[in-house]
Formats: sequence, structure tokens, C-alpha cells
Amino acid sequence: MTTSTRLEVGQTAPAFTLDDQDGARVSLSDFAGDKVVVYFYPAASTPGCTTEACDFRDNINSLKSAGYTVIGISKDAAPALKKFQSEQGLNFPLLSDPDLAVHNAYGAFGEKSLYGKTVMGTIRSTFVVDETGSITLPLYNVKASGHVASLRKKLGLDA
Repeated sequence: MTTSTRLEVGQTAPAFTLDDQDGARVSLSDFAGDKVVVYFYPAASTPGCTTEACDFRDNINSLKSAGYTVIGISKDAAPALKKFQSEQGLNFPLLSDPDLAVHNAYGAFGEKSLYGKTVMGTIRSTFVVDETGSITLPLYNVKASGHVASLRKKLGLDA
């Protein structure tokens, strides 16, 4: 099995509707006219994913003030997402994609290297979607630590 097709700058972001941590339906189209940061992470409450989520949490105000909404997506079920959000004080929605349909649409699931072995899994990825629904920044295989600082720099948000 190989990695699903990767998105490129200028492509239309694949539409999705998923349940959030509270069981509410959230669609990408809910944010039409806004800039959205959609990030995919392997599993709630694991060390790397906690580091990355807390990094987004700690930088949410600077992202919001620049007009960005942050959405996290994993294959975790809503109760695990709710626990993760509550334990870490996360201030953005976490969406559940248990069948990996959205992961696959974004190219965020496929072969990756884990401790020297090739495995199938979530590829830690981040996508910036503009007000018209186009991908302006596709980032694959991002590092959990330091990712938001790197993202802010790429978005020109560092003063």
C-alpha cells in the first residue's frame, strides 16, 4: 500500500463533515470566507500529539488575530477527543475521522517510518485553507515540536 495522493497549493481543499469532541457535526464549509488551519495527528493523549496540540493551544490567539481558525483531526472517537481536550485545555475543535476518509482525501494517511520500520498510519500533516477553500500551504511529515513556530513563520506571522 502506498501513501494517498498529496494535495498541492491551489487545489480545492476536500470538503468534510465530521463529529467533534462533543458529537456536533462540523463541516469545512462552516468556515467559508475564513482562513483555516487543518491539522492531522496520529492519536489523542500521546506525547507527540499532546506537544503539538498544546503548541496550537498556546499560539491560538496569534493565529486567531491573523484570521485563522484551527481544527485538529484524528481517527480517535469523540470520547477520547473530549478527554484530550479537557485534560489539555485545548481551545479549538477536535474532529473524529474513524474511517480515515478525510485523512485519505488530504493524503494524511499512508506509509510512514516508525522506529525504522515502514508502517501504515497517520502522517502528521497541516494544511492552510484560504477564504475561497483553496489549499495555500500543504505540509506533510511535520515535527510535533516546533511545528507551530515554523507554521507561523511560513504564514508571515512572526513580528
